[in-house]
Amino acid sequence: MKTTVSMLFAAALVLCSLPAHAVVLDLSTLTCKQFIEGGDDEIKMVLTWMDGWYKGDEDEAIIDTDVFVDNAKKFGAFCAANPTISIVNAAEKILGK
Repeated sequence: MKTTVSMLFAAALVLCSLPAHAVVLDLSTLTCKQFIEGGDDEIKMVLTWMDGWYKGDEDEAIIDTDVFVDNAKKFGAFCAANPTISIVNAAEKILGK
């Protein structure tokens, strides 16, 4: 439950900073190349989703910014080296438990 609340809070913060136009992201088909080229807002939103998704329900509702940034760097480097892989598969390789 704590993870859900933290994810909703993080998503609300990210969404508040987004432009007024709506964007639909299908994360199941988004490639690393599309992710990298998506722009700052899209990148932040996807990274925040991944952080919450891979924490799981049993983890505490804490965002450790050092861990978040470290994982984001690993993810960015992996995606740069593997532009055709989906971000879901990339996330599994980088953040999967």
